Amino acid sequence: MVGTRANPEAPNHFSRLPLPIQWMSVAAVPRHGKRILLLQTYRTLEEQSMQQVPVDLANSAANRADHNLLDAYSQAVIQVAEQVSPSVVNIEVEQRRRGRRLPFPHDIRGNGSGFIFTPDGFVLTNSHVVHNATRLEATLADGRRFSAEMVGDDPETDLAVIRIHASQLVAAELGDSQALRAGQLVIAIGNPYGFQCSVTAGVVSALGRSLRSRSGRLIDNVIQTDAALNPGNSGGPLVTSHGQVIGVNTAMIMPAQGICFAIAINTAKFVAAKLIKDGKIRRSYIGVIGQTVPLHSSIGRFHNLVVKSGVLVAATEENSPAQKAGLQKGDVIVAAGNQPITSVDDLHKLLTEEQLSVKFPLMILRYAQKLALDLVPEESPLREV
Repeated sequence: MVGTRANPEAPNHFSRLPLPIQWMSVAAVPRHGKRILLLQTYRTLEEQSMQQVPVDLANSAANRADHNLLDAYSQAVIQVAEQVSPSVVNIEVEQRRRGRRLPFPHDIRGNGSGFIFTPDGFVLTNSHVVHNATRLEATLADGRRFSAEMVGDDPETDLAVIRIHASQLVAAELGDSQALRAGQLVIAIGNPYGFQCSVTAGVVSALGRSLRSRSGRLIDNVIQTDAALNPGNSGGPLVTSHGQVIGVNTAMIMPAQGICFAIAINTAKFVAAKLIKDGKIRRSYIGVIGQTVPLHSSIGRFHNLVVKSGVLVAATEENSPAQKAGLQKGDVIVAAGNQPITSVDDLHKLLTEEQLSVKFPLMILRYAQKLALDLVPEESPLREV
């Protein structure tokens, strides 16, 4: 076994070869045969190097495709941010509150976001941003500042409408939250400081979630997303890649990462229309303080009940519809009208505006008896939250 080392007696025919010559076996090969063998080896190495070219080209093409995909994602987010940001406003609030340590009312300051959804200055935001506000001021993306007035507030859905009087306003386009799909790209936009919008992007993690409002009612059809909500972004829009608002950013779970919620825009459309028309959402109430309790299976079989739980009456409000109907502490509500009642949330969902002043039978369990009481709901009074 010898190597292809330079022979001083033979001319170096391979000094200008572009590829390095590797060690090879040339034992028992005549002198003129060495030249043939080395040329064959060079050709073999050259062919191997040429075979690497398509692989390198394929890797380069894949890298370019990945880059183009990322660039398209960035361009989509940038385009949406530029389109919707002029509609997003910063809301500075002074609120009158009564704290535990300070028994007398006092003013506190805060801020949040909102977005213009009509050309004449109606702004949609969260109820918890503007509730009990004594002063409202809105700052647009172009730096203009205007005093705002409260139009309506609904803590039950954590939505509110305020209004500014200004010209050359850009209204955001409202979409259809019913058409959303899990995994769809969404962009959360806010204006927490009044001089620059913040933008985060993510996907729709889940649809049809329920979220407990500050008043205790459940908000249905809530959108869950992993688009991060920064402090001050509450009330800002959640937008699709086409620039359509499909949600109102409302809450995030602090200990968790990537779990944020938005009120569906279809819910917001209904609430905003009612608030602009009436200044409030009318709901019925019966004046019961209750809690969900399970029912023993023997009780269900004895009374032929279709439910396995009901609402235990802990107390009734003075002069309320429940008290007038004869409802007592310790009663368990199992049905209202033709609707089974298994929880407090079922009762909340039943008490809508359509039920105002409409008599219906309330099915209850009192000790070992099943009774039906005639009840007439009244309009729910405004409550502090």
